[in-house]
Amino acid sequence: MKTLNLYGIEDIRYEESPKPVVETDHDVIIKVEAAGICGSDLSRYKKLGPYRPGMTFGHEFAGTVAEVGGGVSNVQVGDRVAACPTYACGKCVHCKSGSPSRCKELMVIGSKMPGAFAEYVKLPSAHVIPLPPEVDVATAALIEPAAVVAHGFYLTQIRPGATVAVMGAGSIGMFAIQWAKIFGAKTVIAIDIDKKKLDIALEVGADHVIDASSIPAHDGVLAYSDGAGVDLAVESAGSPITSAQVLALPKKGGEVVYLGIPYADINIERNYFEKIVRNELTIHGSWNALSAPFPGKEWFNTIHYMKTGQINGRKMISHHIPLSEGPAMFKQLTDRSIDAVKVLFQP
Repeated sequence: MKTLNLYGIEDIRYEESPKPVVETDHDVIIKVEAAGICGSDLSRYKKLGPYRPGMTFGHEFAGTVAEVGGGVSNVQVGDRVAACPTYACGKCVHCKSGSPSRCKELMVIGSKMPGAFAEYVKLPSAHVIPLPPEVDVATAALIEPAAVVAHGFYLTQIRPGATVAVMGAGSIGMFAIQWAKIFGAKTVIAIDIDKKKLDIALEVGADHVIDASSIPAHDGVLAYSDGAGVDLAVESAGSPITSAQVLALPKKGGEVVYLGIPYADINIERNYFEKIVRNELTIHGSWNALSAPFPGKEWFNTIHYMKTGQINGRKMISHHIPLSEGPAMFKQLTDRSIDAVKVLFQP
């Protein structure tokens, strides 16, 4: 089968790999219909991280069940499915206490196990979730990043009527806007330096947008919150700069949830850091998308809200391309020679 395999820094290859086969009673082989490029994929492509040379890349996907082991009962051949790409050990104190996202053995396919930038991928049946007919395959490929955002929101104390600022209007930020509305936010403010992304942010539910290249983010937030700041600020850009600036957005007693991952050191200016203490902020770090029972409410609730249309992934999909164009696309995304929000492969 055709795959995209990572061999080293900026070395991803389109090549032939063995098709997965059923080896246990609980194996499910899925024909991949759509697979998305995640920000973490770009980071690993540029700087590596946990991986095995030549490993098939990718973890955001949806498809159709092609084969099942003899003990599989939750899906059958021909079912349209999404799948949780993350493994937890199930035995450590965190897994046993219902917090598998904190598992020390947490692993995502595409790093040390074959991933979804392929014609077929194999996962245990417990990871595989049937799709309702209302959720198309392109939207379903975005269930994983949407569930990641949901996980962060479940850590917070957000209540109906809240004000929320989302810093970074990439795909994670777009989902944060929509989850904020689902959680009952009255006002959602999106912040970015890309006008195209801010326009899409308005389409998916933002009430106001701030171009941070024209006005300091905290000044814009104060203007839209009667000078108080927001109840919850979401950092979804993963930038060292925004990771500091986000601390100036909440009101006194407010919250910050970090969804983005900055792949560089963060130098926090005193006036930002002091906000944590002087404003008595609550800071949440959020990792992955798992809870108990596995894979967690994040997954099933994401699918529910995609079914109702309250989570719309279609508006952020900018490119549909074959796997063969993968190496060129990764290069273009890395050198920023292409204007893309979410890229989907269609193997």
